[in-house]
Amino acid sequence: MAKKGKKEIEAYIKLQIPAGGANPSPPVGPALGQHGVNIQEFCKSFNGRTEKIEKGMKVPVIISVYSDKSFDFVIKTTPAAILLRKAAGIEKGSATPNSVKVGSVTLQQVEEIAKAKMEDLNANNLDAAVKIISGSARSMGITVEN
Repeated sequence: MAKKGKKEIEAYIKLQIPAGGANPSPPVGPALGQHGVNIQEFCKSFNGRTEKIEKGMKVPVIISVYSDKSFDFVIKTTPAAILLRKAAGIEKGSATPNSVKVGSVTLQQVEEIAKAKMEDLNANNLDAAVKIISGSARSMGITVEN
């Protein structure tokens, strides 16, 4: 008689994959292949679920692999650092953020990023989320202007 209830989780795989750009090449193929997951099936379903997100934008994904080699996955929001770099129009953050500022964003841009990231942030309200994103900006050498 088959066991009813939850399947046993064998592994969690955390990856950052460009939206709509999952393919069997590294890092996706080797990470899933070593757990016996159907790579093509994952790529099709991931690309289908991320087609509304801007193409090429890195998206964190957590894949749960079960003992019967089936899987499911949760797509998180794009990391704040990537969104801040895009908003400020810079290639990368500052190596010395205290002394060298590399760009600036407006408070309105920070609020938009905070709203987009709200579900993944450890914040009770929008003000707290804005403070978290502002702190990330400061640590990258990006000035937040009022």
